[in-house]
Amino acid sequence: MHSLLIVEDKESMLEMLKGLFEEEGLNVLTARDGPSAIKRIREERIDVVLTDLKLPGMDGLQILKEVKALDPSIPVIVMTAYGSIETAVEAMKMGATDFITKPFNTDHLVMFIKKVLETEALKRENILLREEVSRHMPVIIGRSRPMTELMEKVRKVAKTKTTVLILGESGTGKELIARAIHQLSDRANAPFVTINCAAIPRELLESELFGYEKGAFTGAETRKPGKFELAHGGTIFLDEIAEMDPSLQPKLLRIIEDGMVERVGSLKPIKVDVRIITATNRDLSKEVSLGRFREDLFFRLNVFPLYIPPLRERKEDIPLLAEHFLKKLSYDLKIPPKRLSDEAMEILLSYSWKGNVRELENVLERAMILADGDTIKAEHLSFYYLAPPQEVKGPVTDLSASIFNTIPLNGTLQEAVRAGLKLIESERIKRALKETGGNKLRASEVLGVSYKTLLTKIKEYNLEGI
Repeated sequence: MHSLLIVEDKESMLEMLKGLFEEEGLNVLTARDGPSAIKRIREERIDVVLTDLKLPGMDGLQILKEVKALDPSIPVIVMTAYGSIETAVEAMKMGATDFITKPFNTDHLVMFIKKVLETEALKRENILLREEVSRHMPVIIGRSRPMTELMEKVRKVAKTKTTVLILGESGTGKELIARAIHQLSDRANAPFVTINCAAIPRELLESELFGYEKGAFTGAETRKPGKFELAHGGTIFLDEIAEMDPSLQPKLLRIIEDGMVERVGSLKPIKVDVRIITATNRDLSKEVSLGRFREDLFFRLNVFPLYIPPLRERKEDIPLLAEHFLKKLSYDLKIPPKRLSDEAMEILLSYSWKGNVRELENVLERAMILADGDTIKAEHLSFYYLAPPQEVKGPVTDLSASIFNTIPLNGTLQEAVRAGLKLIESERIKRALKETGGNKLRASEVLGVSYKTLLTKIKEYNLEGI
């Protein structure tokens, strides 16, 4: 049932309109003034607002402004007995759906409200359709040079059947890249099957990947095809491939080499046509040298490696990502849209993001919940990797521990956060200068900042002697 909010201070008009639209099957909510109307919109789902222009305290245009700030998608119709062209133009500029002059024909008003509701319903259906499509083709956000170069490689390799190895830290979006490769390939209409090799015990992973025959082990009461069979004609994504038990690696190697799968408990191989994409946050060449990963399998997986840069190496993408997540979270959490203050954005740009894009989304989700108004401020931001250690024993070598033993904690939360970030920045610059033997140009490249910015920071933190 659609909900209509009527804002009218004259009781007789309010009751007449309420009865009129209730007879049309609408859920009618009422308010006698602006603050009450805004409270209703904050607390309940409203599909359309019909408001008088002349109201005590807050007039209809102010209500329109507040509604659009809370939820721009809610249509607002302004009605008045004191209509003028100038007022109507102003209302339309502010986002009003229409401006109606009293007295009005009630039948026409009902028809108009129904038309508005039908139009909004169609818009919602289109949004849902676009979201359904976007679930298949992931949204990858980034205009930085590293991401532009990465996506160019993705587009090129997607058209082939080449095995791809996606490398990158946790939280960088490896599965998104895998899905993008699949959707840009000629296999887009075939299955995309994903499995996390670290999340399933070895004995279960084998049957999940390769399937099993009836009676292969206790509990195998029926035959079950594995993920490779289910992915036939499409793509399989093996995340955390470095965690695959060495005993399973020869089976994977055989699939890559001749496309043959053997179910557990069967000696009859099954031919499959599957494009294989793997991912890891580990150094596979190091795993090979340590004897934990087969060298021949590594070479077959590493045909076309793709490296996803960590967020700290593409900080120019943070404003774009933040905007995307704030819109997404507003929809998911069913709370009004919020924006970041300049100071909050400055903190996001200064932070090191060990958890990468996933951590950024988590930080913004917490901030969305904590911020009461429409603006996320510095004090609403909290970071996992800046959490104080439970206990620090012996000499302090951990950066987060040293920060929390140094920053002043007797001021405001905002002051503490800024002090902590300055210490992180100073320490990171020190380390970069030491790593590069004092070469400031090379250090600026390592830090991902301009040479001029680095010189300014060195002077600010009195690091000239390093």
